[in-house]
Amino acid sequence: MAYVKKRSVLPVYLIGATWLAWSLFAPLYRPTHYIMAALASFIVYYVGKMIFPDRGYEAAEPTQAPPQPEPRSAPKQEAARQKPKSTGNPEIDALLAERERAVSEMRRLNASIKDVKISAQISHLESTTGKIIDAVVEKPSKLPQIRKFMNYYLPTTLKLLNAYDRMDSTGVSGANIDGSKVKIEDMLDTVCVAFSRQLDALYGEEALDISADIKVMEQMLAQEGIGGMTLGGS
Repeated sequence: MAYVKKRSVLPVYLIGATWLAWSLFAPLYRPTHYIMAALASFIVYYVGKMIFPDRGYEAAEPTQAPPQPEPRSAPKQEAARQKPKSTGNPEIDALLAERERAVSEMRRLNASIKDVKISAQISHLESTTGKIIDAVVEKPSKLPQIRKFMNYYLPTTLKLLNAYDRMDSTGVSGANIDGSKVKIEDMLDTVCVAFSRQLDALYGEEALDISADIKVMEQMLAQEGIGGMTLGGS
């Protein structure tokens, strides 16, 4: 609690009333008249202070407002994808970043292009692209096998799909637009096959290893005299 002193204003009003009364009932044309009026007003002020003294009271001290929390910075809206964590391999990091960009672009195109067949083809290309890059991330030694895919086939496919999307969105039919769209539609069948073959090629070594393992097992089974038997056979 804090003690607050409030000054009385009535004595000041009495000074004004004294001068007003003096000007009405007493002369004010000589310096001595003003001196006498001033002395009278001082006496009235002193008596007024005694009759109407200053008053004091206790008041609660103002409380400090609690500190406001700092506003959080707004999240970035770059349809804001989090930056993938580094794998420690710059080439693989770049590959993962390119996958994110390519897959995101395919999804955008798939949502924009209304043709059912092309939409299905884009979905196939998106899935296959992800599997190709996942296979290389799992085994970086396969990276040289997809150089041409990453440097030419994938960006050219995206270029063709973007061209189709731009022409399709015009809503105009013409020899150039329709002819180009048909060429891209025909090309996408081949592109889907090419992407699938690229994925299949990445498992060539594993296929050879599996074939070798099966051949060795068949030879061992033959030596045991159980070649050609199936599980559960006698």
